[in-house]
Amino acid sequence: MTPGSNIPLPTARVAVDVAAPVRLDVSGLLLTADGKVRSDDDFIFYNQPAGPGVSYRSGGGTAPDAIVVDTGALPPGIERVVVTASPDAAGQTFQGIEPTATVRGADDNGVIASFTPPKLGSETALVVVEVYLRNGAWKVRAVGQGYANGLAGIATDFGVSVEEPAPAAAPTPAAAPAPQAAAAPPSAPTPSYDPRVTAAQTPAAPPAAGAPAAPASAGSGKINLDKGRVSLQKNQTVSLVKGGKPLLSQVKMGLGWEPAFRGKDIDLDASVIAYDSNRKHIDSCYFGKLSILNGAIKHSGDNLTGEGAGDDEVIVVDLGRIPTEAMGLVFTVNSFTGQKFSEVAKAYCRLLDAATGEELVRFDLTGAEPQTGVMMAKLVRQYSGEWEMTGMGNFVKSRTVRGMVKPAAQAL
Repeated sequence: MTPGSNIPLPTARVAVDVAAPVRLDVSGLLLTADGKVRSDDDFIFYNQPAGPGVSYRSGGGTAPDAIVVDTGALPPGIERVVVTASPDAAGQTFQGIEPTATVRGADDNGVIASFTPPKLGSETALVVVEVYLRNGAWKVRAVGQGYANGLAGIATDFGVSVEEPAPAAAPTPAAAPAPQAAAAPPSAPTPSYDPRVTAAQTPAAPPAAGAPAAPASAGSGKINLDKGRVSLQKNQTVSLVKGGKPLLSQVKMGLGWEPAFRGKDIDLDASVIAYDSNRKHIDSCYFGKLSILNGAIKHSGDNLTGEGAGDDEVIVVDLGRIPTEAMGLVFTVNSFTGQKFSEVAKAYCRLLDAATGEELVRFDLTGAEPQTGVMMAKLVRQYSGEWEMTGMGNFVKSRTVRGMVKPAAQAL
């Protein structure tokens, strides 16, 4: 299998094992339609080896660990089971390691499919594959999503409470030896990650290279839409979640600009470029192609002057209709006539709820460079289901969207 590909499952009971030249910890998470666990009981790993319809099977160090999924025994409301893997050795990455997931019939051990995620490097954990329900049938999809902060980052993204060990107390000359960091024993009733995985890690950090990933939000924690409109700074990220639910309705990305210092009219072109999980270009929506992805993304048309208040060009994105293979969207603006962005004032982009017109997120381009293209913002789909928007403001020498495809892919 290749990243993003899927096949129907020929049997209700499957086992997914993940093999590598080093020992791996393999885990499974039961997810509802909103991409979250119902509770920590839906996280299945070596310290909590059984849950409804899903179990952990140890390879004993001589064979790969596996997650066994009985789709017929999954509780109502569970629509996905994601299988994750992480090197057992503390701090080890997947650099130079090629893990291979093999999907087998749990009863006959027959091979159904195999998948080796490509281009791994600094990742310390992976969402390898997912078993998911679509139109009443169970399928398996190759994922290969990398995380730089271990299984703790994956678990937190999917709603699991991750306990970090308490730091050891600093010794004093007359003091007794400092206690060791607390860690849950194997029999602890509350699931907790091995301290080798969780120590000194930040919850909800973004995925690492290997799939499109948004940079970390400025400040602590992840910003969402619960407190109203978000004004982004450059490289800051907002999770498009409101009231605990991912925003999956129609949104509008409005882009606007004015000529600087009462200068002459300036013809800028707004576009959006779609990529898959390997940063491969899928399609581009711009004034010459006003609709892509079966109508899930539509362009308002070209504005030749930038005159007048309000958005100059609008791109409508139906988040719920974006095909599963499309994981990253980069919104760009180009100067087709060759004028530089140093001749542009008040350039911005803003995300609006298409149904109500409410402004959700705004990013103002505060600086300008004498270039002809700029990447304004990106939307990246997380494997937990939600989309994240990041303000970019990266300038590029390109008068057309075609010249933006490569640098935008590198910026994902």
